[in-house]
Amino acid sequence: MPGISFRGKSTVETLHLAVPYRQLIPEGSQSIADTPTLSGNLIIHGDNLLALKALLPSFSGRVKCIYIDPPYNTGNESWVYNDNVNSPIHQDWLNKVVDREDLTRHDKWLCMMLPRLRILHELLREDGAIFISIDDNEQHRLRMLMDEIFGEQNFVATIVWQKKYSAANDNSGIAAMHDFILIYQKSAEWERILLPRTDENNKQYRYKDKEGTFRASDYTCNKTADERPNLYYPITNPNTGIEVMPNRNRVWAYSLERHQENEKNKLVWWGEDGTARVPSYKRYKHKLRGGGGTVPSTWWTRELAGDTDEAKKELNSIFLEGTPLQTPKPTALIQRILQIATDHEAGDIVLDSFAGSGTTGHAVLAQNAEDGGNRRFILVEQEAYAETLTAERIRRVIAGVPGAKDEALQRGYGGSFTMLRLGPGLDHEQILRGESLPSYGELARYVFFTLTGEQIDDTQIDETRSYLGQSSRYEVYLIYQPDIAFLMRTALTYDWAKALGQPGTKARLVVASHKLVESELLREWRIEFCQLPFEIYRFRA
Repeated sequence: MPGISFRGKSTVETLHLAVPYRQLIPEGSQSIADTPTLSGNLIIHGDNLLALKALLPSFSGRVKCIYIDPPYNTGNESWVYNDNVNSPIHQDWLNKVVDREDLTRHDKWLCMMLPRLRILHELLREDGAIFISIDDNEQHRLRMLMDEIFGEQNFVATIVWQKKYSAANDNSGIAAMHDFILIYQKSAEWERILLPRTDENNKQYRYKDKEGTFRASDYTCNKTADERPNLYYPITNPNTGIEVMPNRNRVWAYSLERHQENEKNKLVWWGEDGTARVPSYKRYKHKLRGGGGTVPSTWWTRELAGDTDEAKKELNSIFLEGTPLQTPKPTALIQRILQIATDHEAGDIVLDSFAGSGTTGHAVLAQNAEDGGNRRFILVEQEAYAETLTAERIRRVIAGVPGAKDEALQRGYGGSFTMLRLGPGLDHEQILRGESLPSYGELARYVFFTLTGEQIDDTQIDETRSYLGQSSRYEVYLIYQPDIAFLMRTALTYDWAKALGQPGTKARLVVASHKLVESELLREWRIEFCQLPFEIYRFRA
C-alpha cells in the first residue's frame, strides 16, 4: 500500500515507544470527587503525548470513542512543535512557532501527529472508533497517515460538517463553509448506532401488536423478474387463501426461503384487516439498534450539529467574562458523535487528547443527562488554561449555569471528575539509583502492562504477598517498596519461590531487583525472573 513520506518521519516512527511512562498524580483541590480515582471522569493537565503514554497501563484497549480536534495547521494558529526528539532536525524545530511562512510546517504537523495517533490506536477498543476534525490544509495528508496507522480497510467515512451559516463578506477567495470529520474504526468489530429519530420519523411506527410498535416496510424491491428470477414466486395470504404474485417489474425483496422464515417469525403483515393485496414487512422499533433510528449520513448541517457561532455563544454563556479560544466546537457536534459511537448504558469511555475548552466533556455530561447514560470522559489539555478554562467549564456545567438557555444546563448536569497532573517519568536509571521511586501501585500498573501488554485489575493486587494478578498467560508478582534499602536487601530467594507452591496452568513472572536462586530451580517451578527494571520488555508477546 502506498504510504506518506515527510521529513523527520523515520525519527518519530517509534517515538511513542521511547516516551517514558509517567505517574498520574491527582490534584484533589482541583477535582470534584469524594476520592480521586481513575475509574471516573478524568482531566489531565500536561503534554498530550506524555499523558497518552501515561494512560496506557490502565486504559489500553478500553476506550470506545476518541474525538480529537488537532491544530488545522493553517499557519495562523501559532502552534509550537514541542516534542523533544533527539535528532538534529527535531532539535532545530523545537519550541518554534509554526506559521504560514514556515516551509516545513506540514512535516512538523505530521511528525507531531504520528506518535500520538499510534498511542490513540493502542488505547482504542477493538469495537471502537476515532473521529478527527480537520480542514483542507491537512485533510488529505491526515487521511494517508490514518491509512498507515489504522489500515485503509478501517476507513469508515468523511463527514462534511456545515460549520457556518453565511460567508464572510471580506473573504477574497471562495469562503470555506465546512470542516471535515474523518472516521476510522479500530477493526470490523465496530458498529455504528442509528441516530435518534425526529417526531416525524417516529410517526412511521404507528402500528402495534403484542410484540411491540412497528412500521410497515415494502415487501418488494426495485428488480425485475428477469434480473432476479429467484425473487419471482407466488405467496399465499393465510387470512384469505388468495395466492399473490409480485409485479414482473418489481419482485419480492426476499427469497422464498427468507419469506418462509419471515412467516415463521410472524413478520409478514397483511394490513390491519388482513386482506391487503400484497404484504408488508414488520420492522419493530425496539429491534433496531438505536431504537428505530435513522442511518447517519456524511452531511451534517448546522441545524443537526451546530455551528461555530453557536459554539462561541455557548462558551460565552458559561464564561461571561469571555475566553481565550476563538474556534471552539459546539456540544451538538460532539453529542451527534456520541449518539453514533457510544452505548449510553455500557459505561463507554470517551477520550479527547486535544481538549481545548472542554467541549467533549461537556457533551458527554449533556448526552448522559439526555438519555440517562453513564459514559465517562478523559480530557487531556497541555495549555495553561487546562485548569482555568477546560476544568472550570466542566465544574460549571456540573453545578449549573444560571444564564444558559437550556433548562438542563441551568440546573446543572451533575457528576464529578478527577484532575490529574503528570508526575516524573518511570526512568530505569533513576529507579536503580533510588531517585524518584514510584509508589507500589504506580509501578504495579507500569510493570503489569509492560510485561503482559494487558491492563491490570487493581482489585487483584495484594501488596502483602507481592501479587499483581493474572494475565492471559501469567501470574505476576512484584517484590518492591519505594525504598532503596529495601530493594538492596530484598531478593527473589529460594524460600520465597518455594512458598508460591506448585504451579497451576500458568507460569509465574516475578519482578524483583535481584535473585538468589538458581535458574534451573526456577524453571522447575515454572517461575520466570524479571530484573527490575531492565528486562521487562522481553516478556511482551
